[in-house]
Amino acid sequence: MKQHWENVYKTKRAESLSWFQPRAERSLRLIRETGLGFSASIIDVGGGASRLVDELLEAGYRKLTVLDISAAALAVAKARLGERGNTVNWVEGDITQLTLPANAYDIWHDRATFHFLTNPQDRQAYVANVLRAVKPGGFAIIATFGEDGPTQCTGLPVVRYSPDLLQAEFGSAFNLLKHEQEEHRTPAGAVQKFVYCCFQKKPTALEAELSPEGDRQQQKSLVVVF
Repeated sequence: MKQHWENVYKTKRAESLSWFQPRAERSLRLIRETGLGFSASIIDVGGGASRLVDELLEAGYRKLTVLDISAAALAVAKARLGERGNTVNWVEGDITQLTLPANAYDIWHDRATFHFLTNPQDRQAYVANVLRAVKPGGFAIIATFGEDGPTQCTGLPVVRYSPDLLQAEFGSAFNLLKHEQEEHRTPAGAVQKFVYCCFQKKPTALEAELSPEGDRQQQKSLVVVF
């Protein structure tokens, strides 16, 4: 898989690839709609050469991580940003094999990576990383091909999703807050159907008890008992 993506980014211009967006407007809007401020820690999984990191920096976000399996893809973004990219944490690795730090990110963003995971074990490893790395109450914004989207991309098979199918993959630890459809026009002029889902990670029972709301509920219960 790594060799495939290195070859893609070494032999083709990023602007010619089917998923290229001159501006990642929907992703940026969904990140803003979480209500978190510029101090939010954000990871863009499979971000590679995406221009989302440029827009996040321009908007004022500073705690940014971009992860991609391809060193060549990351090099495109680094070269484009120049010194502006010095504050970004660049991570080269396979998201199904890495172990990310626990409770490190407020927002997990992925546009067009998850749908390439056709092996159930890879999907389980991916979701395990989301569970580990996203803070309780944090958000996961996942964009994949929709049910009426392409069945292949760059010569690889993909899995197409509805919001319900994505919810099933991520499980009961996440609440699906909203979902949107997108008709993405590729640089070649074709239309690809995407679905964007915004999930929120539920706090554990202990974390809920330790929250201010949990404290208030506990105090209320004590008043009733005594």
